[in-house]
Amino acid sequence: MPAPDLHGDHPLPRQDDDPPLPRQAGWRIGIDVGGTFTDVVGIAPDGTETLAKSASTPADQSEGVIAGLAELAASLHLTLGELLQQTTRIVHGTTVATNALLERKGARVALLTTEGHRDVIEMREGLKPERYDLRLPAPEPLVPRHLRLPVRERLRADGSVAVPLDEASLAAAIGALRREQVESVAIGFLHSWREPAHERQAAAAVAAALPGVHVTLSANVLPQIKEFERFSTAMVNAYVGPVVSRYLARLRERLAAAGYAGPLFVILSHGGVAPVEEAARLAVGTALSGPAGGVAAAVALAGQGMGADLVTFDMGGTSTDIALVAAGEAALGRGRTVAGERIALESLDIVTLGAGGGSIAHLGAGGTLQVGPQSAGAVPGPACYGTGGTEPTVTDANLVLGYLDPANFLGGARRLDLGAAQDAVARLAARLGLEAGDCAAGIHRLVNARMADGVRVATVRRGVDPRDFALLAFGGAAGLHASAVARELGLRRAVVPVFAAGLSAWGMLHTDLRYERAASVLGAAGLPEDAAIRDIFAGLEAEGRSRMAVWFSGEVAARRSADMRYGEQVFEIAVPLDDMDWDGPDLAGRLRAAFHARHQALFTYALPEEEVVLVNARVAVVGRLPVGMAPPLPAGGATAPPQGHRRIRLEEGVVEAPVFQFGALAPDQALTGPALVESATTTVLLLPGDRARMDARGWLDVAVPIG
Repeated sequence: MPAPDLHGDHPLPRQDDDPPLPRQAGWRIGIDVGGTFTDVVGIAPDGTETLAKSASTPADQSEGVIAGLAELAASLHLTLGELLQQTTRIVHGTTVATNALLERKGARVALLTTEGHRDVIEMREGLKPERYDLRLPAPEPLVPRHLRLPVRERLRADGSVAVPLDEASLAAAIGALRREQVESVAIGFLHSWREPAHERQAAAAVAAALPGVHVTLSANVLPQIKEFERFSTAMVNAYVGPVVSRYLARLRERLAAAGYAGPLFVILSHGGVAPVEEAARLAVGTALSGPAGGVAAAVALAGQGMGADLVTFDMGGTSTDIALVAAGEAALGRGRTVAGERIALESLDIVTLGAGGGSIAHLGAGGTLQVGPQSAGAVPGPACYGTGGTEPTVTDANLVLGYLDPANFLGGARRLDLGAAQDAVARLAARLGLEAGDCAAGIHRLVNARMADGVRVATVRRGVDPRDFALLAFGGAAGLHASAVARELGLRRAVVPVFAAGLSAWGMLHTDLRYERAASVLGAAGLPEDAAIRDIFAGLEAEGRSRMAVWFSGEVAARRSADMRYGEQVFEIAVPLDDMDWDGPDLAGRLRAAFHARHQALFTYALPEEEVVLVNARVAVVGRLPVGMAPPLPAGGATAPPQGHRRIRLEEGVVEAPVFQFGALAPDQALTGPALVESATTTVLLLPGDRARMDARGWLDVAVPIG
């Protein structure tokens, strides 16, 4: 049986009529599945944008997706079939892989590995997440030890064969796989990053003996040195791969049955999108799929004039995601840990907190008030939703404080139960010896403090002063907390887009196709010769462009970077190389200088006299998708008066705050706090002293008083 393709283990079958290039005419739709709601954003050919929301369906996310598409169609006075027939691109962000990891509901997976190395994933790197916690239990591996099966084979570090792949040993391992009825197999052999032949042979044997079993090769997923990172990433891919593949196949079938014949893309953890077949192949790359859309939106808004330096503050129903956009570029990193599992693919540097609108307030150790990380989610939801939830949540507290209109949630599609929220908060308040209003205010303040700490992790701990940045607040719940979080951090500016509740879905339509290739090039000496460096990067770029040509026939660009370190260091840093002159003399010297400059920028020192080592070469090939621009708000509109007033509780006491309609605000209209700005899907709380201005490009720009 032929060996599996280097680029794919178990991709979804490609549709014969899948176009390699999305047509520009027609609707483009972005879909973001959150813990509570599924957001669907449609962009018409003229740039007009429409948002719809539906309840997320955790048991099968595709049901909520189709329901959200139907809501979008109804809001446009179309049938679902009519909308989908006019749609030329759908981009989807999914939490299927993340949920499978968090809930430990992935496939029954086994690991085939080099004899003597079955415990690499359990020993990890010899480090603990909390090194001073003496009682911290060891992480439980995704693959139990009896399913980590040794195979007799051995490659040397240069890729030459020390011990040939032993067929009897492999057959014995396959027999164990059959007896254990595994669904998925990860294959990780020593030094396969240099030479994948043994992994390919083993994969072919497994596929022949166990048809239908999902197979992941570590050399396909992460062809790099460092066995733990490679094995762990491959293992996670094997664990979530069958779940993600089944979900994407089911979604594609439902879309086709509803009348959609265009391409389906999935946003990956690095912020770029890929065809659904590639997302199924590299399922581990979808672990941060949903949050990546928000960061992509921030990059797009930075390019549209919002500002080059932004801290993203994405507060949804179950979590808050925070990331940094500096000089218009999102920060990327490697070695992310998701649900305790190491994923060494390149991904956006996102800090995730268990703090959202559905986060449950409860008594912690010592009887103190705590908020999260437990969440009411979509089912049963906050108490005020009337869907079975009884625990007090952040949303319940905000309703009790008067910040939400119980009759106008989701544009009136759902009425919130104020009495249920008050009862839930009052039960907790009684245990704390507080009045319900004081308890609700404490919940609000505590979740603000937690989210401010998350911003500090994303900025201060990375050597960045957040006071130089604006806070971009989005997600359905962020507008109620943005001003308070900005004040906590000393930020002078917060920005809330009109499309705050669906900005992640919007961002998915404002990013590009992206395919990444990497290769480890570590040698005994420091940097290779100039010709070797050029050949390494040129080869990776050629591979990437060849792969992109299968998907796409438009404008393509390549971005180069390298993982480098000093000779005596253990960990590498990423060095961008986009501005490098690849044809000039002394390429190695200029590469060395770029590393010193990057090390200086990150750590405030460099060691020019030390040896510099090139560990990994990286190339990202990007296909530029057409995005278009939304039309600005019409000029010359009359200043919108408040639609009414509502009693709200603030630190200063109870006040009558004017309530404005977000969509009715005129360009350049100025507002002062305290005030509420409402839309069908989000509410913004302006605190006393805030000065806000409606930007013609579609966002509320808030000047926050500091000091």
